[in-house]
Amino acid sequence: MKRIELNDFQASWRQHRAAVRSAVDRVGESGWFILGPEVEAFERVLAEAWGIDHAVGCGSGLDAIELGLRAAGIAAGDKVLTTPLSAFATTLAIVRAGGVPVFADVDEAGLIDLALCDARLEAGLENDEPIRFMVPVHLYGHSLDLAVLRRLQETRGCAVVEDCAQAIGATHNGEPIGSAGVAAAVSFYPTKNLGALGDGGALLTSRDEVAAKARCLRDYGQRGRFDHVMLGMNSRLDEIQAAILSRVFLPKLEWATHQRRATAARYRREIRNDALRLPEPPAGSTSVWHLFPVLVEASDRDAERVRAGFREHLDAAAIESGVHFPKLIPDQPALCDLVSSLEVDRARAFARREVSLPIHPYLSDGDVDRVVEACNAWKAA
Repeated sequence: MKRIELNDFQASWRQHRAAVRSAVDRVGESGWFILGPEVEAFERVLAEAWGIDHAVGCGSGLDAIELGLRAAGIAAGDKVLTTPLSAFATTLAIVRAGGVPVFADVDEAGLIDLALCDARLEAGLENDEPIRFMVPVHLYGHSLDLAVLRRLQETRGCAVVEDCAQAIGATHNGEPIGSAGVAAAVSFYPTKNLGALGDGGALLTSRDEVAAKARCLRDYGQRGRFDHVMLGMNSRLDEIQAAILSRVFLPKLEWATHQRRATAARYRREIRNDALRLPEPPAGSTSVWHLFPVLVEASDRDAERVRAGFREHLDAAAIESGVHFPKLIPDQPALCDLVSSLEVDRARAFARREVSLPIHPYLSDGDVDRVVEACNAWKAA
């Protein structure tokens, strides 16, 4: 029986091989491999597709968050409000930029609880210091409430850098994510909805000064060749990845998003098992379903054991599953000197129970049938 994978990169290659090879040939023939015409063209078409003035290509989604914070003026020791439930890169970027992460619990969908953020920002201080920045994550392909994010930035004096790595193309009440804050970061890691054939990322902003500073910072802090005006970094999207993204995968993004949404709609309609809970997307979110999370119904004491049983059941049916994310960011050993005890009970409950089902553009109707049947047949022990 064919195994159903979380991501099918081989199917993607079979579909796009000729176009990818053509893009690579084009770059090879040009003789220009770093920060050249392909990067400029991709930045232009990405910004136009997003409806934002500027896109600044860089080496990864992590780097994009760091660039956004630094371009927005973060200083060493500044507090940054963020979520405990995300990829570690979200917080690592904050720390690399000199910030100190402050974690707020999540809501029922697993995204940062904006009401808690508002209360924390209204209090105004964290260990006698104001919280000046916020990095919210549009997790699983869902959109946070952009109106609330904009209000937090405008009324609480908190610069917002949106982490859009999992949600390119998502909207809230028709408005694209990434449009509420000072800037937005996106990742082109291969698993992402708009993935490259390697690492890559971009910072998006409609603020001219933020874009100019980010372009300088990504290239050793150079304003011009050998004119270093800032202590920058080496984070440059290369020409080959830019060509592949702009000429192959960005034109297919609408199709890929449609496929993901169709699969998600079937899962939400057809999975009927009292032992599983399907979290509702946030109100107003038109999601792009980077991941499809389900939660096993179990007590805190038994949740991880029950989840392991569910994943073993899927594996026996030749269905791959994932966990996003099994350990909260503040619980990671690398942060033990930065983080004290936290009240993040909903995030911990989510981390103990979440299982990600396969959801990618190359799933067949038969694949989806098998995932649904396996979910509905599972009985928690």
